[in-house]
Amino acid sequence: MILDRIVQQAEIGTDRFDLRPLRRSDIGLIDHWAGDERVARMTTSIPHPLPPGATEAFVARAMSQPADEAVWAIDGTRDDGPELMGIISLKRLDEDGAEVGFWIAPLFWNTGVASEALTALVAANPLGDRSLFASVFQDNPASARVLSHCGFDYLGDAESFSVARGALVPTWTYSRKL
Repeated sequence: MILDRIVQQAEIGTDRFDLRPLRRSDIGLIDHWAGDERVARMTTSIPHPLPPGATEAFVARAMSQPADEAVWAIDGTRDDGPELMGIISLKRLDEDGAEVGFWIAPLFWNTGVASEALTALVAANPLGDRSLFASVFQDNPASARVLSHCGFDYLGDAESFSVARGALVPTWTYSRKL
């Protein structure tokens, strides 16, 4: 099956920050935060330590057109906040659904940034999806609470490979109908 590719990515505003497409100037902050082992270990795809050039390649893929995944920087500069508080993305699964992924810089944990970003992304529904999916590692209950808070329903247990951990890790899976 050939999936439609994302052609243009919308900016999405919230009360505290904007979700905006990545730009090359984000490389340093993404490298800094994604290089933190606490962040990498809670994702499936970020290696730890980050190899040279990994962040540059990630940003180049996110900026390429057409792209298979829409990636937004969580940017607080509109209100004199930090330029990059984290990343949130949608990866196309099929013509009606996408998988949500996000990570938040540890400096902004427990501040509501993840919930506000996900709420805004769901409300905007920039890909016109009918359903969204997500999974979190079972040792990351904070992200599970974010998903539940944003209306995602628990589906069941699974496991996913974590590059940073070099192992399969138990997950909780979620979905949300739009």
